[in-house]
Formats: sequence, structure tokens, C-alpha cells
Amino acid sequence: MTKKNTIRNAFKMKLKPGFEVEYKRRHDEIWPELASLLSETGIQDYSIFLDEETLILFAVQKISTDFDFELLPNHPIVKKWWAYMGDIMETNPDNSPIAVGLKEVFHLD
Repeated sequence: MTKKNTIRNAFKMKLKPGFEVEYKRRHDEIWPELASLLSETGIQDYSIFLDEETLILFAVQKISTDFDFELLPNHPIVKKWWAYMGDIMETNPDNSPIAVGLKEVFHLD
């Protein structure tokens, strides 16, 4: 996928206190089927950063310009991952992480 066929997507989430190490451990051991699904649906160059003072998780990813935002939230693997992560993050009633999109105000290639 070429650079011009992707857009940057950023959002923030919130970790529950005391779960910093566990969050990292779970992501270090990300399920291969989840990693494959993310790649197959058009997500690449995906990073999550933690602000240890506020426990805010900042995520940034490149997604294909034709990325379907409705596909992943309804996929069984994603729902299973959300249930797995729900005890350590702030979540919605369906276990999806409370995620707030962020507006890009600067970028330098």
C-alpha cells in the first residue's frame, strides 16, 4: 500500500489505574488472528502510547482510504478482544473502549 492510499487516524482511550504493565503484556502477546485481521482490513503502522501521569492511551495508525469503520466493531475477534481488555480499560457497555478521535493539527513527513 502506498503512502498516498492511506490516511493517519488518531484517538485516545483511558487505562484503569494499576494496569500499565498488564496492558503492555497483553499487547506484547497480541493474538495472531487479531493482528492479521487488522492488517487485512487496512490498518498498518499502528502504535499506542501511554501517558503515565494521566493513564491516557494515545493511538495512531495508518488506514487505507477505503477503510470500513463499521467492519471491525462487529467482527467476533474484535468483540472477543474487547471483552479480554474490558477489565483494564474504560469501556462502553458493549466492552468497546471509550475512544475519542483526535484532530490532526500538524504533520511533517
